[in-house]
Amino acid sequence: MSDQLAESVEDDSSVTMLDVLQVENQLEEDAYAVLGASDDQNCTYSKGYIRQALYACKTCCLNKIRAAICLACSFHCHEGHELVELYTKRHFRCDCGNTKFDGKQCNLEKLKSAINTENKYNQNFDGVYCTCARPYPDPEGDEDDMLQCIICEDWYHLKHLECDNSAPADNAYDEMICAGCMKKHNFLWKYATKHTVVLKKADVKLDASEKNEEINVSELSKGCQMPKFSCADTKGSCFWIEGWRTALCTCDECKSLYNAKGIAFLLDPKDSVQAYEEAGKMNKQESQYEKGMKALASMGHVQKLTAIEEYNNMKERLMQYLQKFAENKKVVREEDIKEFFSEMESKKRPKVTVPTYCR
Repeated sequence: MSDQLAESVEDDSSVTMLDVLQVENQLEEDAYAVLGASDDQNCTYSKGYIRQALYACKTCCLNKIRAAICLACSFHCHEGHELVELYTKRHFRCDCGNTKFDGKQCNLEKLKSAINTENKYNQNFDGVYCTCARPYPDPEGDEDDMLQCIICEDWYHLKHLECDNSAPADNAYDEMICAGCMKKHNFLWKYATKHTVVLKKADVKLDASEKNEEINVSELSKGCQMPKFSCADTKGSCFWIEGWRTALCTCDECKSLYNAKGIAFLLDPKDSVQAYEEAGKMNKQESQYEKGMKALASMGHVQKLTAIEEYNNMKERLMQYLQKFAENKKVVREEDIKEFFSEMESKKRPKVTVPTYCR
């Protein structure tokens, strides 16, 4: 019996129990990164304007009305609705129940302002992204990776970043600013000479008035610290190394510049998505991976093989079940998943008891 199970486990289409736990662990890590700092029971409205995971409800907001709801409201006020996942947005207050929702009240927080005047909206709230204004996932099959700009917070396909070279590896940079925002805030190119991945120091050029300028070192700490040199090529997106924000000058003149351009948040150490994700991971409890490894360690050899075989059977049946929805372009509902597992339970094979000794 155990030999037959072992042979089935070695099949190319099967997975090991460790594979299952590792995939589950990665999914949990991703979920905690986005939702770990969120509350799934209470509306975030009372917290004011904060970075948070958001969703746009296309069922409630028709005719291009842009609005977004928090995680808790997506569960308690908009269950079963067509929701667009927006990842996270900075300085945003939950819109659920305000005038954008045409009289529909929030079930969690009744006392809300008619409008959140400080919320900012972009095309993502319509369900489209990038300069090409396409949805994600794209029904036409464009599977190009997308990156989020830290200033406008829109998402861009790699091929639309206006970079001559391909994007650097994920672990080579910390944040990305799109070509449009770099053009709008072109003073950032002065910092790009030292704090980006792709650009090299050889790209630096001197303004004619600065070539023979004498710099008084003793005055540097007292005045503006913005670099005086600019880049030879000031086109395309920029990939910034970790800690680049700390290099931004904080003199009064530069702070006024940041405020005027609406990007003073770059000086806030808690503004970055990375800071938000780290805060979320601090709330993490014992993961399913850790629980699974404990359970796996307590199992006998035959029990492990049986669990793996049953998982592979479930995986194969689920793929066949979901294929029907994909072919008919139907949305998979909660009831459909419950129906699948109900059928699985009814077709469950009788438990086979394997003797652990022989006479």
